[in-house]
Amino acid sequence: MRRLKVKKLRKQQRLSESQEIKLLEQWIDARKPDPGTNPLAIPPPLPTAPVGRMADGVFTPYAGCKLFRQLPISRKTKEGLAPKYMEMSEIQRASLPHSLCGRDILGAAKTGSGKTLAFIIPVVEKLYRARWCPEDGVGSIIISPTKELAGQLFEELKIIGKNHTLSAGLLIGGRKDVDAEKDRVNALNILICTPGRLLQHMNETLNFDCSHLQVLVLDEADRMLDKKFKGELDAIISQLPKRRQTLLFSATQTKSVKDLARLSLKDPEYISVHSESITATPERLKQVAMEVPLDQKLNVLWSFIKSHLRSKMIVFLSTCKQVKFVYEAFKKLRPGIPLKCLHGNMKQNTRMAIYLDFCETTSVLFSTDVASRGLDFPAVDWVIQVDCPEDVAAYIHRVGRTARFASGGNSVLFLSPSEREMLTKLQSAEPKIPIQLRKVKSEKMEQISGSLASVLVKYPEMQQLAKRAFITYVRSINHQKDKEVFDVSKLPLEEYSASLGLPMKPSISSKTQKMKNKKETELKKKQKSEAEDEIQYSDEFKSDVEDGGMKAVAVKMIRGNEENYNVHEEEDNFLVPKKSSVELDKSELTHFPTRILKKKKLKINVHRPVGTRLKYDDDGNEVAPLAAFAIMDSADAVLEPEKVKQRYEKLREDMKQRDKEDKVLQRQRLRDKRTKDKMKLKRWREEEEEFDEDDSGNNAESDVGRNTMMRNSKISFESESDDERKVKKTKGFDTDAISLAEQEALALKLLSSMHYS
Repeated sequence: MRRLKVKKLRKQQRLSESQEIKLLEQWIDARKPDPGTNPLAIPPPLPTAPVGRMADGVFTPYAGCKLFRQLPISRKTKEGLAPKYMEMSEIQRASLPHSLCGRDILGAAKTGSGKTLAFIIPVVEKLYRARWCPEDGVGSIIISPTKELAGQLFEELKIIGKNHTLSAGLLIGGRKDVDAEKDRVNALNILICTPGRLLQHMNETLNFDCSHLQVLVLDEADRMLDKKFKGELDAIISQLPKRRQTLLFSATQTKSVKDLARLSLKDPEYISVHSESITATPERLKQVAMEVPLDQKLNVLWSFIKSHLRSKMIVFLSTCKQVKFVYEAFKKLRPGIPLKCLHGNMKQNTRMAIYLDFCETTSVLFSTDVASRGLDFPAVDWVIQVDCPEDVAAYIHRVGRTARFASGGNSVLFLSPSEREMLTKLQSAEPKIPIQLRKVKSEKMEQISGSLASVLVKYPEMQQLAKRAFITYVRSINHQKDKEVFDVSKLPLEEYSASLGLPMKPSISSKTQKMKNKKETELKKKQKSEAEDEIQYSDEFKSDVEDGGMKAVAVKMIRGNEENYNVHEEEDNFLVPKKSSVELDKSELTHFPTRILKKKKLKINVHRPVGTRLKYDDDGNEVAPLAAFAIMDSADAVLEPEKVKQRYEKLREDMKQRDKEDKVLQRQRLRDKRTKDKMKLKRWREEEEEFDEDDSGNNAESDVGRNTMMRNSKISFESESDDERKVKKTKGFDTDAISLAEQEALALKLLSSMHYS
């Protein structure tokens, strides 16, 4: 009976869903807004005028709609939105009427304006109206540039779609459960992922199919379309169907024709709800810029934190090494408020734990730009930019972490004197950024350079962190494209290194400089080798160049017994004494090139040349070192390379043959050894079995006798002689080792022991 009720209830539910879907489709078809219209720009219709119809003929039935229930949205989605979300934000009011109709969207709005719901609701509604189920596979892909933002989108999706039967998954890097994802990814309807992880599944996961994709979403689209993600995004787009709906949302949107062509957008609706706004940043955000010398930035930051111990702050720095150093140094100095750090080199689980912890507690978060986009940190009071952002868009994204929705916030930007041009660019941006320049109150500033130096002395590992922070910061400035703002030559590097507590400035060499130095070193070595090849010295003779001539000096001659052999000056006069003034013509000596030996560092003189060994025949004529392989028809003997090559080839073949024979012999030896070991083991086992059968008693005397026999027994193996092959064993014991009389005596002892027992 209960099963019948459940089946009946499910049938009614299916009928109600089908009826609702039919009504929603009719609603959408009947009240489509005209392309290019923005419901925010059109005032609500007058009571006497047709609904949604303006005098110029523009039709938008959603003008004046502020509640989600006024849109063609399913009942399950409305239940997921309530009670947290009831009224729509501006970007939602402007984009949802178009996106629910299936149109491509280019949405641009300020940070914290509710762009997430503007694309999650159309995704859920489209798959719901299409009756999407796990058997249909992937229906929507939402791509985010960072793991934290992807996790935040996934949590938001779980709230909105909690009443739907759609399946969703979070695919981000830094996880070890890739195999588990591969088993389940084909059954997921909505994928929220980072580009790298999605591309990994596309290339590695079997049967991963996106051919029926309905909606593609790019969150923070301006970042997704830049050079960093260009290769990955192009590879992903190439595997997606062109007939799909594409939604792009960001705080700063691009209108590049090339970028839009890459995504195969079809007649997109460009919606910028704040394009006519006076400011590009939230209206309740108070923005201040302070000119702070580079070597005083940490002092000002420390003083600012000490004076705002009850405020929730995000501190932006340029590199991961800087974040790590400042976090560790300030943690040891103990400012009186909890400190946290977040950067790209951390493991994913750690990053997510820090993100969640910072959302719940009042603390200071040191971070790179990994936290500058899209993340919704609740109740952030201050955004402090210690290092200058790379451009105006980066500044807008950073300050967008505070003053979200209807709340207020504050931001402070530290600018060194060489970065003053950034303030001009911010003030001249369109829409404008209301930022004011203020001076630092020197009377409230604390100097912590000495404290940092003490920390580096007390903790040696901190010194390496400080060096890496210094080097990575300078390199990041050097890599910036805007040279009007970022100029390394204008930075006080000596003072900056001292402000970090370092005793001296670390050496900095970029990759380009390293490659240049390496090439110069190799060129010098090559020139030196060529110079050494011109003048060669023998191991037995040294040559001194003087006045264009060459003196051959005899060092030693070894032939047979060194003690009985004497070198005489009179014999054919082919050896010149060491102190002789006789000079030889340079053309009379023939030099042969030799291999330059490798020089060991700090052990031999690098300028020590290596020469050619000189040889002489019986007539005293100079010959080549390898005279047996030289052509001796002329006085100028030269080495014949072909014969030398043939000789070396023959030697290699002989060595290979000997190597094979050695291997065969070694294998035979190992085989014989294993055979003998097996025979030994077999004989010992036979002896054990025989002793177990014979010794029924367990007295001590029989045990001692048995152990004595085991120790004295000798096992002989067959040898190569014919006489030894005829030697046989009796029950595993050598007959020579135990005589017949000893065996009889042993038997009597055993019988007597059995009789007394």
